[in-house]
Amino acid sequence: MKVYTRTGDDGTTGLFGGGRVPKDDPRVRAYGAVDEANSALGLARAALRAEPEGSPLRALDADLQALQSLLFDLGADLATPLGAKTRSYVTPVDAADVARLEDLIDAYAAELPPLTSFVLPAGTPAAAALHLARAVVRRAERDTLTLSRHADVNPQALVVLNRASDLLFTLARVANLRAGAEEVAWTARR
Repeated sequence: MKVYTRTGDDGTTGLFGGGRVPKDDPRVRAYGAVDEANSALGLARAALRAEPEGSPLRALDADLQALQSLLFDLGADLATPLGAKTRSYVTPVDAADVARLEDLIDAYAAELPPLTSFVLPAGTPAAAALHLARAVVRRAERDTLTLSRHADVNPQALVVLNRASDLLFTLARVANLRAGAEEVAWTARR
Protein backbone atom coordinates (compact mmCIF):
# COMPACT_ATOMS: atom_id res chain seq x y z
CA MET A 1 0.00 0.00 0.00
CA LYS A 2 1.37 3.40 -0.94
CA VAL A 3 1.58 6.20 1.60
CA TYR A 4 0.40 8.80 -0.87
CA THR A 5 -3.12 8.77 -2.30
CA ARG A 6 -3.13 12.06 -4.21
CA THR A 7 -6.66 12.71 -2.91
CA GLY A 8 -5.41 15.62 -0.81
CA ASP A 9 -3.57 17.37 -3.60
CA ASP A 10 -6.47 19.81 -3.91
CA GLY A 11 -6.05 20.97 -0.28
CA THR A 12 -8.77 18.78 1.21
CA THR A 13 -8.72 15.78 3.50
CA GLY A 14 -11.21 13.05 4.31
CA LEU A 15 -12.78 12.77 7.75
CA PHE A 16 -13.20 9.41 9.42
CA GLY A 17 -16.90 10.11 9.64
CA GLY A 18 -17.09 10.72 5.91
CA GLY A 19 -16.90 13.77 3.73
CA ARG A 20 -14.01 16.00 2.76
CA VAL A 21 -13.01 19.31 4.29
CA PRO A 22 -10.24 21.84 3.63
CA LYS A 23 -6.99 21.01 5.39
CA ASP A 24 -7.27 24.25 7.36
CA ASP A 25 -10.78 23.41 8.63
CA PRO A 26 -11.11 23.97 12.40
CA ARG A 27 -11.58 20.22 12.93
CA VAL A 28 -8.38 19.40 11.04
CA ARG A 29 -6.51 22.15 12.88
CA ALA A 30 -7.66 20.71 16.24
CA TYR A 31 -6.73 17.10 15.62
CA GLY A 32 -3.61 18.21 13.75
CA ALA A 33 -2.44 20.15 16.81
CA VAL A 34 -3.08 17.07 18.96
CA ASP A 35 -0.93 15.09 16.51
CA GLU A 36 1.83 17.71 16.83
CA ALA A 37 1.59 17.47 20.62
CA ASN A 38 1.92 13.71 20.38
CA SER A 39 5.02 14.12 18.21
CA ALA A 40 6.49 16.58 20.73
CA LEU A 41 5.87 13.97 23.43
CA GLY A 42 7.80 11.48 21.32
CA LEU A 43 10.71 13.93 21.30
CA ALA A 44 10.48 14.26 25.09
CA ARG A 45 10.46 10.48 25.46
CA ALA A 46 13.57 10.24 23.27
CA ALA A 47 15.30 12.79 25.53
CA LEU A 48 14.36 10.71 28.57
CA ARG A 49 15.67 7.54 26.97
CA ALA A 50 18.96 9.29 26.23
CA GLU A 51 19.51 9.48 29.97
CA PRO A 52 21.83 6.79 31.43
CA GLU A 53 20.37 3.47 32.57
CA GLY A 54 19.05 3.80 36.10
CA SER A 55 18.38 7.52 35.79
CA PRO A 56 15.27 8.54 37.73
CA LEU A 57 14.19 10.46 34.62
CA ARG A 58 13.63 7.23 32.71
CA ALA A 59 10.82 6.35 35.14
CA LEU A 60 8.71 9.12 33.55
CA ASP A 61 8.60 7.30 30.21
CA ALA A 62 5.73 4.91 31.00
CA ASP A 63 3.42 7.77 31.95
CA LEU A 64 4.38 9.68 28.80
CA GLN A 65 3.64 6.63 26.66
CA ALA A 66 0.20 6.39 28.30
CA LEU A 67 -0.34 10.09 27.62
CA GLN A 68 0.61 9.56 23.97
CA SER A 69 -2.01 6.80 23.70
CA LEU A 70 -4.59 9.08 25.29
CA LEU A 71 -3.75 11.87 22.85
CA PHE A 72 -4.05 9.44 19.94
CA ASP A 73 -7.56 8.54 21.15
CA LEU A 74 -8.31 12.25 21.54
CA GLY A 75 -7.18 12.91 17.98
CA ALA A 76 -9.56 10.23 16.71
CA ASP A 77 -12.30 11.69 18.91
CA LEU A 78 -11.79 15.14 17.39
CA ALA A 79 -11.42 13.80 13.84
CA THR A 80 -14.78 12.05 13.97
CA PRO A 81 -17.81 14.34 14.12
CA LEU A 82 -20.28 13.62 16.89
CA GLY A 83 -23.19 11.70 15.41
CA ALA A 84 -21.11 10.11 12.64
CA LYS A 85 -21.75 6.41 12.12
CA THR A 86 -18.05 5.76 12.58
CA ARG A 87 -18.13 7.09 16.18
CA SER A 88 -18.63 3.48 17.30
CA TYR A 89 -14.98 2.87 16.30
CA VAL A 90 -13.73 5.75 18.46
CA THR A 91 -12.83 5.57 22.14
CA PRO A 92 -13.87 9.03 23.33
CA VAL A 93 -11.97 10.69 26.15
CA ASP A 94 -13.98 10.89 29.34
CA ALA A 95 -14.03 11.96 32.98
CA ALA A 96 -12.06 8.86 34.01
CA ASP A 97 -9.22 10.02 31.76
CA VAL A 98 -9.32 13.43 33.46
CA ALA A 99 -9.22 11.77 36.89
CA ARG A 100 -6.17 9.67 35.90
CA LEU A 101 -4.36 12.79 34.72
CA GLU A 102 -5.21 14.59 37.97
CA ASP A 103 -3.93 11.63 39.99
CA LEU A 104 -0.64 11.74 38.08
CA ILE A 105 -0.31 15.50 38.54
CA ASP A 106 -0.92 15.16 42.29
CA ALA A 107 1.56 12.30 42.67
CA TYR A 108 4.34 14.09 40.79
CA ALA A 109 3.61 17.47 42.40
CA ALA A 110 4.19 15.87 45.81
CA GLU A 111 7.90 15.62 44.86
CA LEU A 112 8.22 19.31 44.05
CA PRO A 113 8.91 22.36 46.14
CA PRO A 114 6.22 25.05 45.91
CA LEU A 115 6.50 27.51 43.06
CA THR A 116 7.61 30.93 44.21
CA SER A 117 7.85 32.53 40.76
CA PHE A 118 7.17 31.82 37.13
CA VAL A 119 9.76 29.51 35.60
CA LEU A 120 11.21 29.65 32.12
CA PRO A 121 10.89 26.59 29.89
CA ALA A 122 14.49 25.50 30.38
CA GLY A 123 16.73 23.09 32.23
CA THR A 124 17.70 19.65 31.08
CA PRO A 125 17.04 18.53 27.50
CA ALA A 126 14.22 16.32 28.81
CA ALA A 127 12.63 19.17 30.77
CA ALA A 128 12.90 21.54 27.81
CA ALA A 129 11.27 18.92 25.56
CA LEU A 130 8.46 18.47 28.09
CA HIS A 131 7.93 22.24 28.17
CA LEU A 132 7.75 22.25 24.37
CA ALA A 133 5.16 19.46 24.45
CA ARG A 134 3.20 21.46 27.04
CA ALA A 135 3.14 24.51 24.78
CA VAL A 136 1.95 22.44 21.81
CA VAL A 137 -0.80 20.89 23.97
CA ARG A 138 -1.91 24.42 24.89
CA ARG A 139 -2.18 25.23 21.16
CA ALA A 140 -4.22 22.06 20.66
CA GLU A 141 -6.49 23.26 23.46
CA ARG A 142 -6.96 26.64 21.75
CA ASP A 143 -7.64 24.98 18.39
CA THR A 144 -10.14 22.61 20.00
CA LEU A 145 -11.91 25.57 21.60
CA THR A 146 -12.15 27.18 18.16
CA LEU A 147 -13.58 23.94 16.76
CA SER A 148 -16.15 23.84 19.56
CA ARG A 149 -17.48 27.19 18.35
CA HIS A 150 -18.16 25.69 14.90
CA ALA A 151 -19.21 22.12 15.70
CA ASP A 152 -20.25 19.90 18.56
CA VAL A 153 -17.20 18.48 20.35
CA ASN A 154 -16.87 16.00 23.19
CA PRO A 155 -16.71 18.43 26.16
CA GLN A 156 -14.12 16.26 27.89
CA ALA A 157 -11.67 16.98 25.06
CA LEU A 158 -10.94 20.46 26.37
CA VAL A 159 -10.62 19.23 29.94
CA VAL A 160 -8.19 16.46 28.94
CA LEU A 161 -6.03 18.94 27.04
CA ASN A 162 -6.02 21.36 29.98
CA ARG A 163 -4.95 18.62 32.38
CA ALA A 164 -2.39 17.22 29.93
CA SER A 165 -0.64 20.58 29.76
CA ASP A 166 -0.68 20.81 33.57
CA LEU A 167 0.83 17.32 33.76
CA LEU A 168 3.57 18.21 31.28
CA PHE A 169 4.44 21.38 33.21
CA THR A 170 4.68 19.30 36.38
CA LEU A 171 6.77 16.62 34.65
CA ALA A 172 9.17 19.25 33.28
CA ARG A 173 9.74 20.48 36.82
CA VAL A 174 10.17 16.89 38.06
CA ALA A 175 12.68 16.19 35.28
CA ASN A 176 14.80 19.14 36.38
CA LEU A 177 14.52 18.22 40.05
CA ARG A 178 15.45 14.57 39.48
CA ALA A 179 18.42 15.61 37.32
CA GLY A 180 19.61 18.08 39.95
CA ALA A 181 19.11 21.00 37.59
CA GLU A 182 17.85 24.29 38.96
CA GLU A 183 14.70 25.75 37.55
CA VAL A 184 15.28 29.03 35.76
CA ALA A 185 13.11 31.67 37.40
CA TRP A 186 11.61 34.39 35.23
CA THR A 187 12.78 37.83 36.15
CA ALA A 188 10.98 40.83 34.77
CA ARG A 189 12.96 43.16 32.57
CA ARG A 190 12.97 46.68 33.92
